[in-house]
Amino acid sequence: MASTRQPQRLELVCPAGNLQALKAAVDHGADCVYLGFRDETNARNFNGLNFDDQALAEGLRYAHDRGRKVLLALNTFPQADNWPRWTGAVDRAAKAGVDALILADPGLMAYATKTHPALRLHLSVQGSATSYEAINFYAEAFGVRRAVLPRVLSLAQVGDVIKNTEIEIEVFGFGGLCVMVEGRCSLSAYATGTSPNCQGACSPGSAVRWEQTTSGMETRLNGILIDRYADDERAGYPTLCKGRFEVEEQTYYAIEEPTSLNTLELLPQLLEAGVAAIKIEGRQRSQSYVASVTQVWREAIDLCTRDPAGFAVRPAWMAQLNKVSEGQSHTLGAYYRPWK
Repeated sequence: MASTRQPQRLELVCPAGNLQALKAAVDHGADCVYLGFRDETNARNFNGLNFDDQALAEGLRYAHDRGRKVLLALNTFPQADNWPRWTGAVDRAAKAGVDALILADPGLMAYATKTHPALRLHLSVQGSATSYEAINFYAEAFGVRRAVLPRVLSLAQVGDVIKNTEIEIEVFGFGGLCVMVEGRCSLSAYATGTSPNCQGACSPGSAVRWEQTTSGMETRLNGILIDRYADDERAGYPTLCKGRFEVEEQTYYAIEEPTSLNTLELLPQLLEAGVAAIKIEGRQRSQSYVASVTQVWREAIDLCTRDPAGFAVRPAWMAQLNKVSEGQSHTLGAYYRPWK
């Protein structure tokens, strides 16, 4: 179906790994904050992160008092023996009064639709819906109101999706990239026996080790050497996809170089295409990261909305974002493929 969607305000959706990050996002201009429970129902299940019921209630009060929305991610996949934990999480979210659930599993969508019909549903990027046919199916079957697109589509493909659906489309604007199908990672599961898709943690902290050696700082994942850093290098968090490995007597980033997606310069095109929301990645990142990135994107979106034709990226914005980018570098990712 061709879209008849009316132009609307471009929302800024920012991450919160804890209550302090939520407040930082709200204070620096986020329209929506997304977060998860403190268990394996969300894809950032790391020690010290996420929300219990009390913190969620406080976060909701803080956001709602300031006219902002809170979205809760239940974006991992339940198994036959733990289904009640995920349905229980849906019930907890509905009772708390979240503004929307971000879901990936169709069975969980069916449960949410039947049990809490008034609860707004968003399709997670983990759902890997890259076509308007898939997105329209989720809308018709489960009443999904918004879909988060995987970071594998070109700008032209994003526009084509928007033209052929009534569903709001959210795209990633800034943050870490994943070489897998949006987090459906086999590498971490192979190395640790724990699946990010089911237990919610890529490179779980219990399997991570840093060790200073005579050759430099070594990072390991469940005993597997991921990288070795010289004294003047900053040691990154060890994930297999972004490690340096010896291949045919050469050592380099054999799978993916650490870099961050940054689509700031594409804001006018995203606005023109009819994108409903820009998402910032980073629930595992610090409060200062959330504050810094949110501030830049709030200023940029407001400026672009006022004058799309005259919009230009400010050098100070890029400098600020590069400071918190992986590898201190950035890319337009799949969005910029002019041959497409």
